[in-house]
Amino acid sequence: MSNGEGWVDISHRLVEDIPRLAMFPSPRYRRFASMPADPMNVTSIEMVTHVGTHVDAPSHFMPSGAAIDQLPLDRLVGRGIVCRVAPTEALGLIETDALIDRDRIEAGDIVILDTGWARQFGQAGYHAHPSLSENLARWLVARRVKLVAVDLPTPDLAVQARSPGFGWPVHHILLGAEVLIAEHVTNLAAVSGQRVEALFAPLCIAGADGAPVRALVRALRR
Repeated sequence: MSNGEGWVDISHRLVEDIPRLAMFPSPRYRRFASMPADPMNVTSIEMVTHVGTHVDAPSHFMPSGAAIDQLPLDRLVGRGIVCRVAPTEALGLIETDALIDRDRIEAGDIVILDTGWARQFGQAGYHAHPSLSENLARWLVARRVKLVAVDLPTPDLAVQARSPGFGWPVHHILLGAEVLIAEHVTNLAAVSGQRVEALFAPLCIAGADGAPVRALVRALRR
């Protein structure tokens, strides 16, 4: 969805049957009050903070890391790039050379990786997604980006590809370097391969390790 100002909404709508990790309960959205029986409509929400399009705070994996309400606002907005990723097979690893626009990434960027996997959202194969290699995660840290967004359930290995004792290395590399992570972005076709300004606005939940986000991007004017 976009508007006349060029903003593109790259967030998924929150619905009760939204694709999510099996370990997470289904979100619930209920009318707490409904007109005309009540004087107003009021909706209640019950959900974990890592369902749908969301931002991970460092405290998601770092015990002393910042919570979502402690993040400076300039970490969540700014310039960046929707970086095209060469086609990657299911459960494959995305290496640095798969980033088609990698030479255009700048220090301080918000990097949004367009793998095309969001097209499978809601389908059985969505959770057999590719993932970022540890080398790519370290490369992004070395480029001094501030946020990495993916059109995948997670930048780490898909659940079915994990060995016993799996330790979420990509999350640890990025969040350990205070590079924020956004997951489940979508609708990137209109801005793919372009420099953009981006806005990731999570709910300001006290002490939370992440939060749902309304993510918006628009192409930078030349």
